[in-house]
Amino acid sequence: MAEKKNKRFVVTYSQELGTVKIFQDTVTGINYLYISEAGLTPLLDENGKPVVTVPESKEKN
Repeated sequence: MAEKKNKRFVVTYSQELGTVKIFQDTVTGINYLYISEAGLTPLLDENGKPVVTVPESKEKN
């Protein structure tokens, strides 16, 4: 039996029946804003830098 891989992207926030979502890349920690009918873009902070959440696997190291 093949080993199950972890998901690369996880939904960390969802609003209004999935119209707005925030995805987190579990490898890089970069967060992406998804708006249906508009698309996907990196979520940026007030300085224009990508919002990064340290992946759990890297916190333990």
